[in-house]
Amino acid sequence: MTTSRAAFWHPVCHDANVSIRIGLGVAGFPWSSADAFLDWVDLCEDSDVDSVWFSERLVSSQPTLEPMVAMSLLAGRTRRLKFGMNAIVLPLRDPLVLAKECATLDYLSGGRLLPAFGVGRDTAPEFRATSNDGGGRGERSNEMLQLLSRLWSEEHVSFKGRYYDYEDTTISPRPVQQPLPLWIGGSSAAAIKRTALYGSGWLGGLQSPAQVAPIITAIKAAVAEAGRTIDEAHYGAGFSYRFGSWDEPVVQQSSALLSRIGEGLDPSTYMAVGGAGEIIARAREYVEAGVSKFVLRPIGATDEEIMEQTRRLADEVLPAVHDAAWEANRAPVEIP
Repeated sequence: MTTSRAAFWHPVCHDANVSIRIGLGVAGFPWSSADAFLDWVDLCEDSDVDSVWFSERLVSSQPTLEPMVAMSLLAGRTRRLKFGMNAIVLPLRDPLVLAKECATLDYLSGGRLLPAFGVGRDTAPEFRATSNDGGGRGERSNEMLQLLSRLWSEEHVSFKGRYYDYEDTTISPRPVQQPLPLWIGGSSAAAIKRTALYGSGWLGGLQSPAQVAPIITAIKAAVAEAGRTIDEAHYGAGFSYRFGSWDEPVVQQSSALLSRIGEGLDPSTYMAVGGAGEIIARAREYVEAGVSKFVLRPIGATDEEIMEQTRRLADEVLPAVHDAAWEANRAPVEIP
């Protein structure tokens, strides 16, 4: 599908020194086999795709990869591609084991891990399946975030909280990235405060640009109040995309699913369907809301469709979005 050529300006409300980068997200396991998944990873590695992100779903009748294991495979298979989890549910993990896993992944990959964490919903099936009511998960997660940050950067960690009590704890090797990024998800008042107090970045979930903008504004205000700073380049969001048309069955199915799980979200404000122009225009809306990092999800029903959607994104969208003219000069960029 082709679109008319049009100029796409870097928004004047966005810092011209902040680079815009697009990664790809994996929701479930939409491939027919492990080999098909690895072919897709190879395509991402050989393109200008910035990163690959894995969603967490430990309990599911649908095939879903465990993020930490999937990232370890990706780390060994690639040399350039960054990778992250969108997002690990903290109350389901042990903080020491999680800190060690993240440190090991970052060390062995040469500093390519992008960790992102959340507290999970109280209705998450993992809580029900494990007789865990999720009570206190916010406070427990706050203690975990403090422990993770300290274990990644300090030689000897002692901590006494309501849920965790550590004495002279050390992990080695520590992450290559110092400090290791610590991105936080969620849009509640508690999540905003958590990001301001403990995070180095924020990654949105199923939110439209109009929904993202006030969250980023609130985080920045809370960060200032806490006397901390978060890099302007560390605000992320995501959306699903399709080179195609809205009346395609696979798009209709994806739209219906988002309507069910998106808490009233209108899929037309979150998805991008059409050609490169429509996808870039949707990205621009998020950039104007304060976003500079993206996790896009290709909509496809087969291995071939997902590969083709990824190729077209790399060929037709990434050159414009990652272009230095957009980042540095606020100059118009031609849409193919």
